[in-house]
Amino acid sequence: MQQAEVLVEAELRGHPSHGLQRLPRILTRIDKGLIDPRTRGKSHWRTPSFLDVDGLRGLGPVVALQACAILAERASSTGVAVAGIRNSNHLGMLAYYVERLANEGIIGIALSSSEALVHPYGGTTALLGTNPLAIAVPTSDRPLVVDLATSVVSMGKIHHHAANGSAIPEGWARDSDGGVTTNAANAMKGSIAPFGDAKGYALGMALELLVASIAGSSLAPEVRGTLDADAVCNKGDVLIAVDVGRQPQVLACFSSYLDRIRQSRPADPMRPVTVPGDGARSRRERALNDGFEISGNLWDELKALSRSNEALVKGIAQ
Repeated sequence: MQQAEVLVEAELRGHPSHGLQRLPRILTRIDKGLIDPRTRGKSHWRTPSFLDVDGLRGLGPVVALQACAILAERASSTGVAVAGIRNSNHLGMLAYYVERLANEGIIGIALSSSEALVHPYGGTTALLGTNPLAIAVPTSDRPLVVDLATSVVSMGKIHHHAANGSAIPEGWARDSDGGVTTNAANAMKGSIAPFGDAKGYALGMALELLVASIAGSSLAPEVRGTLDADAVCNKGDVLIAVDVGRQPQVLACFSSYLDRIRQSRPADPMRPVTVPGDGARSRRERALNDGFEISGNLWDELKALSRSNEALVKGIAQ
């Protein structure tokens, strides 16, 4: 259920690249024994505040949510608790995990690595991961939630364009020969640009080494398993929980500050100023009322999977 919830949440928040299009691959990986859907992983405290997690090939959300719960409890006494996760599967959108922590009054930070999908600034060959980062800070109202990849887009978004036969904007990616492309299928075989040119490249490189150091995972050129159904997933994840015991008046101050930003004068009167996380929340509210759209091809594939994997799903539930 936790894996399904993360996929549906991505659809509700307007991120189909991390949504149901990933379900067929997840089921194939389970069928091949690359994912163990029953485990929550195993962990031990290497130090009083550092949790070492072996995911035991578990579903990414299941392993990560178990780690979040352990970190939240420990951070209440240590102030800061960190988990390094290896041998687990794709987490989906990182905002889901840090927001869970923020809703408990805890600052949440999440990092992850991936296959080599991003070319260096000034380069043409994929050598870095998309290396996403998410941060959630609690307030007295809605937490501030930031979730971004260090690439200009995620590879999942390019897969989504390819599945729908739509072009990608120029500047997103290069093809396998190093040339700029707007063809999503060609981009899948090439490399994605770092966001912000040298700045995104530098941040992505730093997060690459940080995750590998803490999680004990592979570097991007050797990583497999988040975009295929053939290899054991060997990327890394890092979760950080920070409990600073903020008093209600401080959290109220944070909320007032964010509202001040929202109420500031916009450059375009038709587009009010927002803060990170607002867009996903508004899309989620609309989707809960009106539903969300998926492509006809994906719908047909999901219906076929529902019939063919009925026995598998029953086995997992047991």
